[in-house]
Amino acid sequence: MQSIPVDAARLGVLRCAIAPEAKLSNPETQEVKRDRDGNPVYTVAVTVRQDRRRISVIEIAVSGEPKGIEEGQIVRVTGLTAFAWSMGDRHGISFRADAITPVHGAAVHTKGGDT
Repeated sequence: MQSIPVDAARLGVLRCAIAPEAKLSNPETQEVKRDRDGNPVYTVAVTVRQDRRRISVIEIAVSGEPKGIEEGQIVRVTGLTAFAWSMGDRHGISFRADAITPVHGAAVHTKGGDT
């Protein structure tokens, strides 16, 4: 699998779409995936919007549970790497980061439109 460093600063505003969830290695037993050091792996769905273009959602894996991240909140992604993968006739890009942290002072919009 080829890893590609990504300059997260060039992705525009990154906003949490789905709060951190434990990544399962076995959905049947609910076993949580762990990294090489034994830390649980979490995923965070993040919206990306560059230069008024259409919004894309990427799922980013990170070791350890990211703290203080809520849906709708602007986040900072550190050490973002993309990985090209293929399995048989399936292929895609997965993302991993060293850390995902909340941007303090950034408004979280609720469903009612309040901040």
